[in-house]
Amino acid sequence: MISLLIYLLVVGLIVGLVWYVVDALPVPDPLNRIIKIIAMVVGVLIVVLALLQLAGVNTGVPVITR
Repeated sequence: MISLLIYLLVVGLIVGLVWYVVDALPVPDPLNRIIKIIAMVVGVLIVVLALLQLAGVNTGVPVITR
């Protein structure tokens, strides 16, 4: 469980960093919003895969936490 918590913190930190960098750079508005949405979707998918692996579901990807 501790490894899952650390894993979730790292994923959240990376997504938050991407969010901050996109806000800090002068990116036009439609592209800014698209990058934020893609970062959030990828972060959520990684978290869902980690939780499924913790539940014991075979997702076909290498084991992240055990």
